[in-house]
Amino acid sequence: MGQAIAVRTDYAAGEVRRFAQRAKDAAQARRLLAIAAVLDGASREEAAKIGGMDRQTLRDWVIRFNEQGADGLINIPSPGMPPKLNAIHKAFLARIVEEGPIAAIHGVVRWRACDLIMRLYEEFGLSVSDDTIYRALKKLGFSHVSARPKAYKQNAEAMDAFKKTLPKRVAEIRAQLAPGTPLEVWFQDEMRVGQKNKLTYRWARKGSRPRAAHDQRTQSTYLFGAVCPERGAGAALVLPACNTEAMQLHLDEIATKITPGAHAILLLDQAGWHGAKALKVPNNISLLQLPPRAPELNGQENIWQFIRQNWLSNRIFKSFDDIVDHCCYAWNTLIDQPWKIMSIARRDWAAAGHSI
Repeated sequence: MGQAIAVRTDYAAGEVRRFAQRAKDAAQARRLLAIAAVLDGASREEAAKIGGMDRQTLRDWVIRFNEQGADGLINIPSPGMPPKLNAIHKAFLARIVEEGPIAAIHGVVRWRACDLIMRLYEEFGLSVSDDTIYRALKKLGFSHVSARPKAYKQNAEAMDAFKKTLPKRVAEIRAQLAPGTPLEVWFQDEMRVGQKNKLTYRWARKGSRPRAAHDQRTQSTYLFGAVCPERGAGAALVLPACNTEAMQLHLDEIATKITPGAHAILLLDQAGWHGAKALKVPNNISLLQLPPRAPELNGQENIWQFIRQNWLSNRIFKSFDDIVDHCCYAWNTLIDQPWKIMSIARRDWAAAGHSI
């Protein structure tokens, strides 16, 4: 058995007990009381009982107290095993995930855990598990999410140029109007709704694969929609086809929803019926076509996504009339929630552009 260690003498027993009273850690307080008992002349066995420990453990804590004072009696968590991935490994992992794989080189179009494990082994000779990869990616701020679609051969420069030149185009339209005429920015688009419907994400038990009915019939119709995010207003028609006649009907409907005395700038894509020469654009509307292959610029696209996810997907439509009824219900429900339109369809560059 080791010899008893003398307790440092620069603390009196009463002072050590006051430390114990102020201690927030219960284990630290017990150890301080045991040491105070030693300073009062109690035997090491009696002092150990006060602290709820054996004599050898008390000896170890006395050594810690002598070296570090009262703070030395607090449990220090074990650091555990050092992490397998250091800062260099994590930086490498973050970089290749951000860049994504090159199909011709890596043989995959998306990174899987096994691919990242192989890359780490090839680069550093490091072997890790799937769980290590998942935990590292989560800590690095990555999440396993569905990619947003991007139009093929999209011209990012044309999209940026459109945003920058919007104030100039708005000024040209404003110059043709009576002084003081309010301007509104609207977004317009069409959506096909049919019996061959889409399935969307849903909540389900982990490990399960929920099933949903999926019709194979082909009856469909088109929902023409337009919204003004600034006002939370909209105008829509359910029509059997996408053509110039249908677009004319929708323009006439939009004209009735514009604030009286105001003029609307209608942003829309370059579909053929949007710029047909036969169109008679109402006097309170000016058409402004978006760059090709740029659905991200059109706030109405986000409205369609919201409507599908909440009211139209995961359904079986019994007939053409049933499709029309559900389209009307979905649109009218949206219109009753103007704050949703303001939130979903808003584009800051469009709001800033028309206010100049």
